[in-house]
Amino acid sequence: MEKVLRINVKTKDINYEDTPMEYLQTGGRGLIAKILLKEVKPTCEPLGKNNKLIFATGLLTGTNVSSASRLSIGAKSPLTGGIKESNAGGIMALRLAQIGLKALIIEDIPDDDKWYYIKISKENCSFEPADKYIEMGTFDFCTEMLNEYPDSAVSCIGPAGERLYSASGIATMDKDKKPNRYSGRGGLGAVMGSKKIKGVVVIDKGTVKIENNEQYMKSLKEYTKILSEAPSSLNFKKLGTASVVRTTQSLNGLPVNNFSGDLLEEDIVDNIYGETLYEVISKRGGEGRTYHSCMPGCVIQCSNVFPDENGKTIVSPLEYETIGLLGPNLGITNLDVIAKLNAVCNDIGVDTIEIGAAIGVAMEAGIAKFGDVDAAFELMEEIKKGTILGRVLGNGATITGKVLGVINVPAVNGQAMPAYDPRAIKGMGVTYSTSPMGADHTYGPIVKCDKSFVESSNEAQIKMAIIDSLGFCMFVRAAIGANYKVLVDLINGRYGWNKDVDWVLNLAKETISDEHKFNELAGFSNVNYHMPECFTEREISNLKTSFDVNVDELNELVSLYKW
Repeated sequence: MEKVLRINVKTKDINYEDTPMEYLQTGGRGLIAKILLKEVKPTCEPLGKNNKLIFATGLLTGTNVSSASRLSIGAKSPLTGGIKESNAGGIMALRLAQIGLKALIIEDIPDDDKWYYIKISKENCSFEPADKYIEMGTFDFCTEMLNEYPDSAVSCIGPAGERLYSASGIATMDKDKKPNRYSGRGGLGAVMGSKKIKGVVVIDKGTVKIENNEQYMKSLKEYTKILSEAPSSLNFKKLGTASVVRTTQSLNGLPVNNFSGDLLEEDIVDNIYGETLYEVISKRGGEGRTYHSCMPGCVIQCSNVFPDENGKTIVSPLEYETIGLLGPNLGITNLDVIAKLNAVCNDIGVDTIEIGAAIGVAMEAGIAKFGDVDAAFELMEEIKKGTILGRVLGNGATITGKVLGVINVPAVNGQAMPAYDPRAIKGMGVTYSTSPMGADHTYGPIVKCDKSFVESSNEAQIKMAIIDSLGFCMFVRAAIGANYKVLVDLINGRYGWNKDVDWVLNLAKETISDEHKFNELAGFSNVNYHMPECFTEREISNLKTSFDVNVDELNELVSLYKW
């Protein structure tokens, strides 16, 4: 049976526990919701002793199912004050599952100022001194760990997490052993920093037991065929997530100058289209890769490696959300500049969405001019150094707006919006408004609606709860569509169960209900689930539209998941 590894950073107790029955038949995001609801006081201080940091694997993590080894990390968020799960690719979840761990739970806070990293093998776990690594960026820390443990998997924080920035994330190694995959949203890096844990290092490998191999292999063949032949998979393999730039531009949904509602001229936005990104990488060659997988065995390979003019890697990957928030949102339309800003964020250990939004707010406040590249790097340096202004920015867009006196802040419940303007892409706006995790496109991504905005968002939220709990990448969803049976068949083969599609749908709805219940107990009400006035009152000029989805409809959607 899979185990739960429970670590107390105050007492230094380490315990391997049998997985409780109520945790067995869920995973990833669904498992995090259950653990937090049962074990964490929702009103607790996010950076205090009563919060817990959870690493959870999905129900199909560790198998050879393509795109099914995402790592879910969760806690009560210091950014939103509510529940938070943020998942990432890479190899950590794969390794945890393969050595028999369903979850890692890190509890309490230490009495002293000593730092540690957690070393995990098949047989044991230990605290290892990490004071000498403090202030070290994520790349240097991972290099040090690989020197010590050559075939390890690492998740870690940078200086931002150590300083408890609410915009800090947790970096995880990809299959090339670089800490390029981020559980970036919600300030989870600060929670890890509050517990004085620099990193988690898994030094062993293993295998996952398949209970019904015949059924599993049959389902795997069907699933792999569906995924590899899907038009969405082929598109993502060529252009990656940057393919979305053209779509959002066509809908007036690309954030420009702190979500001002302006539209970029076509000859300008052409500089950051996915097709342009593909051409630049192809032309420069060297270490550049137009497609790349963040985890072993992925057939989609939506990632990339963006090189400089000499073919040396600047960053991997360069993705849509980062292009949007560190690009046109700051008045910048140069891929090299955006990639370099991205690389700084990765090494410091901050969320590119939150930091892009925070700098955008600062630019509106007059701290710098939109389009000023040098100023953007200077502000990033402030964050890196931990100056007063840097700490303000490092705590996200909402705090930045309050300190600098800006009311046009693109955030819901303290978390910055991803790169979809909700006045133009209203289905995504519904997801922002009703997500218990703040503005989060991954909670229920919906760009084009063929139903009402609310109904489309609800369907997307249910689908993502399935995807996130099974351990899948969100880019599986378009290929699979509503064909949940193939996913259930894979699970039945993996565990020897006899579940049906209703079970996985109920799992998703229960996950969303658990998340809303946690927030309700934390003090959230219908007032929290709304769009700020800067999007309901300000129009996108050339469309003459604002976010005008009725508040009662938003409340009705949230009420579907209240106990």
